Amino acid sequence: MKTIAFLLAVLATSATAQSAQPHPLVIAHRGASGYLPEHTLEAKAMAHALGADFIEQDLVLTKDDVPVVLHDIYIDTVTDVAKIFPGRKRADGRFYALDLTLAELKQLRVLERFNAKTGAAVYPKRFASRETPSSFQVSTLEEELQLLQGLNRSTGRAAGIYPEIKKPKWHREQGHDISRIVVPILTRYGYATKADACFLQCFELEEVRRLRGELGWHGRLIMLIEAKATGEDGTDYNRLCTAAGIKEIAPLVDGIGPPFGRIATWSTAGEPKVSELVKFAHAEKLVVHPYTVRIDELPRNCPSADALHQMLFNTAGIDGVFTDFTDVTAAWLVRAKKR
Repeated sequence: MKTIAFLLAVLATSATAQSAQPHPLVIAHRGASGYLPEHTLEAKAMAHALGADFIEQDLVLTKDDVPVVLHDIYIDTVTDVAKIFPGRKRADGRFYALDLTLAELKQLRVLERFNAKTGAAVYPKRFASRETPSSFQVSTLEEELQLLQGLNRSTGRAAGIYPEIKKPKWHREQGHDISRIVVPILTRYGYATKADACFLQCFELEEVRRLRGELGWHGRLIMLIEAKATGEDGTDYNRLCTAAGIKEIAPLVDGIGPPFGRIATWSTAGEPKVSELVKFAHAEKLVVHPYTVRIDELPRNCPSADALHQMLFNTAGIDGVFTDFTDVTAAWLVRAKKR
């Protein structure tokens, strides 16, 4: 009954709250991925029902240039591709979404994430889809947008979208321009301006510049930041986390998406040491949406999920967070009277 009461409270407040956005955002990371296989339509529907303000779509291309919702360019850690198409792996031993058509991808079962070499589940206590018969499928960007817009209509609760362009430089090197394909689709579905419920994100600084310039993206744009110093495309993440780096990208983007380690580290005594990154971003009027809350994989030395949320929202003062557990984060915000 407590769960039902919580959901009713979220549903009653979130539609009104989102339009004015007075509360920190709960961003469903790959959908309700703590409970169902990531990026499936089922996981997205559950995240919507659990009260997510925004729902993430990681995007890669198929061989026939259809944007599909997958976290990686590889598909051998979340599908049964090695069983269905054993001869389609590349010389590096990996299976790529870009090497299969949409029709071929639709023949695969989407599974709970596992280690491609050992077969072991990455998160052992999550949905056991490898042992449980299921029919989860890879979905296209358009299929997901249709689902979420349909749920927005039928529930009266407006959840936004948070797509990510995955490895655009690599896609272009393979002869496919993912950003040029994705932007018109978003526009066609009504996500084109900063007034629309969409944040577009990317880890590659040059592609972020290209989205704003050559490709004419006028919606909200987030510069993603990795934990490592430099990205594969040459993006200098360490510089982006300085006051000078933030000031440089501020005219280009609406916010940043760093990992938790860029926000704070935890001592062996369980005390957080918070960086100045959020302060730098807020000084330039940028929002900060870090990643990822996982109650089954807390940051090193972080004592609890409550302590993590306390540090993020109260101590650091972030504007929203990516979470695998939509309900856990939303419930903490309700208890903290931030939602």
